[in-house]
Amino acid sequence: MKLNNIFLAFGCAALLASCSDDFLENKPQGSLSDGVMTSTDAIELLVNSAYAGLTGHTNEQGDPCMRPTSNWSYGEVRADNAYKGGGGEGDIWDVHAMETFQVQANNGNLDGKWFNLYSLISRCNAALRVLNAADENVVKTKASRIAEMKVLRSHFYFELVRLFNKVPYIDENLATADYVKVGNDEFTREQHLDRIANELIEAAGSLPDRQAEVGRINKNIALAYAAKVRLYQAYQQDPTTHAVTAINKELLREVVSLIDRVQGYDLLADFQQLDLTAYENGVESVWAIQYSMNDGSGDAGRVNWSNLLNSPGGNSPYHGDGFFLPSQDLINAYQTDDNGLPVFDYQSRPDYAVVTFVDDQNQSLSNTTPTVDPRLDFVVGRPTITFKTYKETPCQSWVRDRGVYGHNCAKRFWVSPESPDMFQGWPWGASQLNWQIIRYADLLLYKAEALIEIGEDLGTARELINRVRSRAMNSAYVKDFNDPSKDAANYKIGLYPATGWTQDYARKALRTEMRLEKALEGERYFDLVRWGIAKEVMTAYFNAEKDQRIYYKDATFDAGEEYYPIPVAQYNFSGGLYKQNPGYPAFN
Repeated sequence: MKLNNIFLAFGCAALLASCSDDFLENKPQGSLSDGVMTSTDAIELLVNSAYAGLTGHTNEQGDPCMRPTSNWSYGEVRADNAYKGGGGEGDIWDVHAMETFQVQANNGNLDGKWFNLYSLISRCNAALRVLNAADENVVKTKASRIAEMKVLRSHFYFELVRLFNKVPYIDENLATADYVKVGNDEFTREQHLDRIANELIEAAGSLPDRQAEVGRINKNIALAYAAKVRLYQAYQQDPTTHAVTAINKELLREVVSLIDRVQGYDLLADFQQLDLTAYENGVESVWAIQYSMNDGSGDAGRVNWSNLLNSPGGNSPYHGDGFFLPSQDLINAYQTDDNGLPVFDYQSRPDYAVVTFVDDQNQSLSNTTPTVDPRLDFVVGRPTITFKTYKETPCQSWVRDRGVYGHNCAKRFWVSPESPDMFQGWPWGASQLNWQIIRYADLLLYKAEALIEIGEDLGTARELINRVRSRAMNSAYVKDFNDPSKDAANYKIGLYPATGWTQDYARKALRTEMRLEKALEGERYFDLVRWGIAKEVMTAYFNAEKDQRIYYKDATFDAGEEYYPIPVAQYNFSGGLYKQNPGYPAFN
């Protein structure tokens, strides 16, 4: 069974952790004695409460769609992969500000994200305090549960560090009254990441290779996450400009070693299986947020409310709000050359598959001769193109404000609209489809990245990248809507040859592959910051897009804006103790 089935007890857990959740409509009713608090059943409830936080639901700070666990706004709209979408620029302006780099410290979506992550850390700390005091002869799972809570807490801290850079560290040993005494500049980015990675590695030693309940943290999850954190840590940054000043090869060797210890996973046979519920806990899923539908919890169930706003809108059968739309630049990036390899200078080419719009029923695409990676139509819903297995119409007029955002919508993360797995009604497009925190393709690419930057085994890096590309090559291509005997586009994808595979070329290939394979998964902006190329990439993106997306005409990436500003509400909470990130006006 899915781990979220044990979240049925979350109401009691919320009571124990001094927090509640409108999602399950449970309210705290009183307090429990210390004897009950240290019982096995009570500890399990506290642990379940912390796990439940993965879905993004807490009662403290509104709906998860405003501070999504999927990071669609923080990690993709902020980058070159996606537009905000919705009903125009003013529809959730806080996200528009993130997209156009007009973010200020009073942005509500930033304060909500910060507050929510610390609320979830508080749940982990509440569980750890009780676990630390428990008798291991009574609580047989004590060591494992402590390790699980530390991995979960590490996940939330990692999110904070890569979003906000300067963050306070609070563990289970600090009294609540002392929270305001902890500054946000006690540790550097590198020190935070080092502590997180060390805690993950330590936790792995107390975890089993597999858990009986799907979704519960195991040793492989801890090792895989430690590898990801070490990869970030290896790129050392100037604390003022955030420029990458050095790359630590010893840490990269540790990345390789950690990934090699992760066992029992593989790629799914077809890329599109990533969006089918039948495969969601399959061989590729290292760690996923578990969702469910029709589970008695109200509305559609414990579905992915982080994506509440994002199902296709306009005339689509989803009837959604139509936020989170793929950029034309992302579409252009899927073009390939005569060998089926990526075109690194794609921005020098005309836009691929430009839409001519006559009316809702009459649209056409021009400049469709170039070859493209088949993942384009696995990821992007394009007008006139078959949308998953939906037979009634092609994707057409499925964007709400086409004058502002164009005509393309996201295809990832949705089940096909005629599928029995899709909930009929509000929340639009909901299903029980899990959200992948780490999948096996990530690990292959992380290892390839580490090997390329070490520079000693480029051949293995090429094999790893080609393995990911081979899966795309062998997936079932999208077919023409009117003639299923034909492909929907001129698909061509090839494997990288050994000839010309230098470190510089391999680096370009890896970074491109990371974008194409993981597009819209919430990681793109953080990748750009890790590599130290955010300003370069975003400046080129604004220049390429501003003629079509006129709201980009004044958008600029200023040095120091790699991280989000510390929210002013949190500065006020600290009584003026917190320091603002470089790149933003200092707090007075």
